[in-house]
Amino acid sequence: MSVTGEAPAAAGGVSRRTFLTATLAASALLLLVGASTAAEPVAATKNHPPMLPTPPADTVPITLTINGKTHRLEVEPRVALLDALRENLHLTGTKKGCDHGQCGACTVHLDGQSALSCLTLAVMGEGRQITTIEGLAQGDDLHPVQAAFVKHDAFQCGYCTPGQIMAAAALVQDKQKRSAAEIREAMSGNLCRCAAYPNIIAAIQETQTA
Repeated sequence: MSVTGEAPAAAGGVSRRTFLTATLAASALLLLVGASTAAEPVAATKNHPPMLPTPPADTVPITLTINGKTHRLEVEPRVALLDALRENLHLTGTKKGCDHGQCGACTVHLDGQSALSCLTLAVMGEGRQITTIEGLAQGDDLHPVQAAFVKHDAFQCGYCTPGQIMAAAALVQDKQKRSAAEIREAMSGNLCRCAAYPNIIAAIQETQTA
C-alpha cells in the first residue's frame, strides 16, 4: 500500500482500483445490451418460427325457431342457449342469474316444457320450438300467468320474474289443481331473492283454477 492509499499497480502498470472500475463498467454494459436484446421480438429462425395469430374458434351453423320466428346463427358448439338468446338475438328478457342451473332465472320453454337455458346448448335447440318470455303473450293480450302475477303483485325487483312466469306457465298447462305445498315444491327450482313466494303461489293458484 502506498502512502497515498492507492493500491499497488498490478502487472502491466494497471492499478487494482482501475481494474475493478473497468470490470464493473463492462458488466453494466453487458446487462444493458442483454436487456435491449430481450425487449426486441425474436426473429424467425429455423428453431424459432414466427408467432402466428390464434385462429378463431370453430363455429357451426344452426337454425332456431324462437317465438315462432326462424333465426339462423353461427355459434361455437359450446355456446349455451341463454347466451345465444341474449348476445346473438338480444332477447334479454331471459335472465342470467347463477349460470349454473340453480336459480331458474333463465327458464324458457322447449317444446312447451320448462328448460334451463344456461344448461342447454344452443345447438340442442335446433328443430325444437323455443319460447321465451318475449313470446308468451299474444300481442297485447297477456298470458293468464302474466296477468295473475300483475294482479297479485308477485314480484319486487323483477329479475327472477321472467323465469318464474315461464316455469309457472309450463306448470299450469296440464290443468291440474295443486295445493300451495305442491306448487311450492314444483316451483322450488325458481328462486326469488326478494321472497315474494306467497304472492307467486297465489298467482299460480288463481291461474290453475281459471
